[in-house]
Amino acid sequence: MTSRNPRDSRLRLVRPRPLVTARRVVSNRPIRPAPRPPAGTPAPAELARQARAVLADAVRIAHWAGDTRPVQGGGALAAAAAEHAVRALSLTPEAVRAGWDRARLAGLVELHGDIARPGWRLRAWAGDDSAVLRGWVALFDAWSIVHPAAGDVPATAVAEVVEAVPQVLSLLQLSAGPVTVPALLDLLQQRVAELHEERCEVPYGPQPQPVPAMDVPLPALLDWALRGLAAVGALTLAPGQATLTPLGNWAVWVKLEQICVAAQSPAGNIEQRADDMLRGCAQLTPGPARAEYRAWLAARTVGSAVTELLDVARGDDALLRGLAFEALRVVGAPAEAAVRGAAGESSLRPYAVLWLAEYEGADPEDAHDALTRAEATWLWVDTAAAVADHGESTLLVRHLESAVQGTVPALLEEVQAVGHPRTVQVLVALAAAHPDPALAKAVRRAAFQVHTGGV
Repeated sequence: MTSRNPRDSRLRLVRPRPLVTARRVVSNRPIRPAPRPPAGTPAPAELARQARAVLADAVRIAHWAGDTRPVQGGGALAAAAAEHAVRALSLTPEAVRAGWDRARLAGLVELHGDIARPGWRLRAWAGDDSAVLRGWVALFDAWSIVHPAAGDVPATAVAEVVEAVPQVLSLLQLSAGPVTVPALLDLLQQRVAELHEERCEVPYGPQPQPVPAMDVPLPALLDWALRGLAAVGALTLAPGQATLTPLGNWAVWVKLEQICVAAQSPAGNIEQRADDMLRGCAQLTPGPARAEYRAWLAARTVGSAVTELLDVARGDDALLRGLAFEALRVVGAPAEAAVRGAAGESSLRPYAVLWLAEYEGADPEDAHDALTRAEATWLWVDTAAAVADHGESTLLVRHLESAVQGTVPALLEEVQAVGHPRTVQVLVALAAAHPDPALAKAVRRAAFQVHTGGV
């Protein structure tokens, strides 16, 4: 762009890459070598074979579901569809219901209103071992949903056991063999007591008589947790003892390794709020940043983490908005419903549309085709705001090349019309940074028109 006449200034058309230019790839941290799994861990191909075996019925049901099977509220199969599946697949009604739930939790099917469609993970199932393992880990994370607790157990007791299960799994992983149920129960009791102490569950005011402890059936809840983990293929049960399967051992190691990676970061990102965690990741290259996201997510419940990330995305910092959706990509299927809801918010819609397009199988390079012209322009301004706030002037000038418009006048016209709240600041910063005086003058004029409400 060297023309002195802005009418002739052409923009080189390239694929838009939101926030790539906004992230300064500068880090003096030494590169941590890729960790190796414990000795005896099967190769990824063998782990994927085992995961495919665990999810075999779920895959059959996902293929059967196609694009037309109706679902009820909450995602359950409609009664007529379930009966059809029983006949078509020669499975029991219980196996159909269980397989359908697993297919949903593993991302093998996606729900669009009352229609179920094959998920991108199902399309990659035969040839992508990493997709298979990610699907199984999603199922592993949802073990308490796959095998729900009895309805007469207090919800608080169930929540405490779910929160304590990672310590139980850590003991199983460190033991590298069978662990007796009494040893696991002792650890569970200790961890639940610690949770009570952390929450300061002390009766307030004078107590004339000792208050009896809540009758929490921990042995029964431990049995429930072990059976739930066995149901997803994470461990095997024998009389009086439990042992992690190779899949379970690998999954626990991966999660522990993710936590260790984050704990070694200068900011201690695993303990930070979402906004501080994302700021700490802004200086990292994409690979290490994703590792930080995974570790931060592993230390939280999925629902609370997704809510916290979307709250950050609603804020004023455009860089954090883009990074929040990068972290949501790591969450995957459990974030789908929340992201679809966010698509109704104007400030989040372009990011949500891109997230959903990639989630449904679009190549990241082609996902921008799902955006309307106005959404792409809004995203261009939002990314430019991130660059202006956190990047260098040369990056802002380079960002001009990612616009979908073919000429500078067309870009300025559509930027003025899109109504982004940072339009004036972005145009002023771009005018100050651009070396072409004629183009800078046109950009300044556009900024003034937006500021004064002119055309």
